[in-house]
Amino acid sequence: MAVALGLQPQEALLNDLNPHVINFYSWLQKGLYIDIRLENDSCYYYWCRKQFNELILSGRANSEESAKLFYFMNRTGFNGLCRFNSKDQFNVPFGRYKTISYVKDFSHYIPILKRWSFTAFDFVDLHLQPTDFIYSDPPYDVQFTKYSANDFKWDDQIRLAEWLACHHGPVVASNQATERIVELYKSLGFSLSLIDAPRRISCDGNRQRAKEILAFKNISL
Repeated sequence: MAVALGLQPQEALLNDLNPHVINFYSWLQKGLYIDIRLENDSCYYYWCRKQFNELILSGRANSEESAKLFYFMNRTGFNGLCRFNSKDQFNVPFGRYKTISYVKDFSHYIPILKRWSFTAFDFVDLHLQPTDFIYSDPPYDVQFTKYSANDFKWDDQIRLAEWLACHHGPVVASNQATERIVELYKSLGFSLSLIDAPRRISCDGNRQRAKEILAFKNISL
């Protein structure tokens, strides 16, 4: 979403395997207004987490209420994490922030997002045109990959890289610059750029810069 908002194309397809992220974006598209209590309090946070998980269990994960709770938990939970267990239950603990700046009114997103589409598919099921530009930002090749009920493992990293390599249009992919990621994208003909990236979100609170790659294909640099 950050890249799409930076580029602001007339049309865009934003896809994520986590349906709760996509549900939040879909309600942003309609002009989400947060009218629930927004309070940096541990007891209230865990009550909201319980309510959110009950919505999932009852088949109401795509509701507006779910989107509001997801926003609150993402802002208030530990270190900005988005983590689900294998039963699709949100399990991020309460955060350690002294103060939090919450936003209630997201109506200014309506004109930006009105021509965009949001889906929650596996990437191979996306219907793309051969000339479409793809920016790919998968879960990074690190120990923690449980951003949704469906884990994203090394075999999925390979599937994705090979799928991107077969696309005829321009491609940019980002990932952690682990040795095997660098070798994988080089072997598939990508041009690589290594960057020192800041850490805004981390499972252990580490804010040190980390090496990342930007992999390019079918792009003139």
